[in-house]
Amino acid sequence: MKKPKLIYKLLSIVALIVFVAFSSCTKDGLEVYSEDIIVYETPDPDPDPDPDPDPSAVVVAEDEDTSTDLACPSSGEFQNDNTRNVDVQNPANVGGVDDRSCYSDYSESIIDGTTWGIYNITDGSNHWDAPGTLQPRIERASAVANANVGSFVKFNGDFRILEVADAGSFGQDGTYIAQAKGQHTGGGGSPDPAICLYRAHPVYGTGINADKQVAFDIYAERILERGGSGTGREVVFLKQVNKNEIVSFELEVGFREDPSNPALKIHYCNAVIGGEAFNWNIPEPERGTQSKMRYGAYRVRGGRAQIRWANTTLDYN
Repeated sequence: MKKPKLIYKLLSIVALIVFVAFSSCTKDGLEVYSEDIIVYETPDPDPDPDPDPDPSAVVVAEDEDTSTDLACPSSGEFQNDNTRNVDVQNPANVGGVDDRSCYSDYSESIIDGTTWGIYNITDGSNHWDAPGTLQPRIERASAVANANVGSFVKFNGDFRILEVADAGSFGQDGTYIAQAKGQHTGGGGSPDPAICLYRAHPVYGTGINADKQVAFDIYAERILERGGSGTGREVVFLKQVNKNEIVSFELEVGFREDPSNPALKIHYCNAVIGGEAFNWNIPEPERGTQSKMRYGAYRVRGGRAQIRWANTTLDYN
């Protein structure tokens, strides 16, 4: 009768030895993996709100106008109170200037060795034309090419867009950076009509850039008929460019023989923006009498527009 008690004692001793051995291995002999440990960190009571600025935050350009006052200064401060042909000595940009904005005269900046023409205009700043008629502008114009087959005017340059007009609706938004022009026979429309205008619309960012223009949609505003304006034009999206991005621009307007009929001709308006071609044939080519173009900054129905141009050339035939 004494054997069962002895067995129970032996079993108890074995269980105790196993327990002590297991506990010892758990503390000192078993590897513990860090990913199995949950560590609760106490938040920094005074963290840096922006230790590393958002790399996508829009940057102010070196030659950007950041003034919040968009009104024209006192009369007499700018030269174009007396003449629209206001320029700097030996301008870097080619073509004669037409300055119809009292906000700012044409000026230049030098960035990384490149001289940029500065074109800044604001809503309501055209003090030359009757109120409510023509829009503000600072533009440079090419000479005129005739309507003979093989004649053309060709412009090359680089642009940067820093700001464009925002008037609250698509039809009123945007600023023209360049335009093809040319008169025609048979009357109708303006005496000096635009044929195709290249219009930049604002694109706003999100988050830290929610109220800032971070990019621009470029549209072509093309006539549907000679002398067309308003509903006589179509607006076609071309591409998007970033704020302050250096974008190459080529515009050629001219006449060539119609390959389907040598007795006819084609009046063409071909643009290359940032290496991407946008070719277009102007309607009613037989009515066209000339080709020419303008570039700079034109139209601002709300706010301010800031366009920069560099490396400009003009060629004719």
